[in-house]
Amino acid sequence: MPRPSDQVSLALDQVVTRFAERVRVIGFQHGLTGSDVDDLLQEVRLRLWKALESGERILAAPASYIHRTATSAAIDVLRRRRARRETPVRLSRPSGIAVLGEGDPADQDVSTKELEAQVAKALDQLIPARRSVVRMYLAGYGREEIADLLGWTEPKTRNLLYRGLEDLRQELTAMGIGPEALNE
Repeated sequence: MPRPSDQVSLALDQVVTRFAERVRVIGFQHGLTGSDVDDLLQEVRLRLWKALESGERILAAPASYIHRTATSAAIDVLRRRRARRETPVRLSRPSGIAVLGEGDPADQDVSTKELEAQVAKALDQLIPARRSVVRMYLAGYGREEIADLLGWTEPKTRNLLYRGLEDLRQELTAMGIGPEALNE
C-alpha cells in the first residue's frame, strides 16, 4: 500500500485530531475499550485516506461523514472481534459518558441475568433449526452470514429466522415478557 503524501498526511492528522474525541465516544458507545478504540482511530484514518485521497477533500469532509465513517469502522472492529471470538473485559466507563436511565449496577445485573435466563428458556422451546438461526441472529450475525455459516440458502435462512422470531415473541409473551404481554 503506498504511503500518503505529506499534504494528505497533514490533512489526515488535522482531521483525526479534530474528531478524535468524537471517534472515541462512538467507540465507547459501541462497547469498544482500550486498544480497540486505538484501532478504531487508525481505521478511520485509513478509510478517510482511501475514500477521499486528496488533502483538500479530506479537510473538506463534513462532520457527518466522519461520524458515519467512525460508526461503520466501530461495527467492523466488533465484527472482527466476534470473528476471533474475543470478549474484552470492560473495566470502567470513560469520564463524561453517561447512560440514560442507568440505575444501580447491581440491580441491573440481576435484572439482566433474569431476563437472559427467561429468553434462553424461551429459545429452548423453539424447534432446532429455528433455534440455531435465532440464536445466531441475536448474537449479531446477519442473515447472509448465518446462511453462509450453516450452508443454507438465504431464503431458507430468512424463512426460518422470521418464523423463529415470531415463535420466540409468542413464547416470551406467554411468559409475560414484552409489550404484547402488557396488553393481555
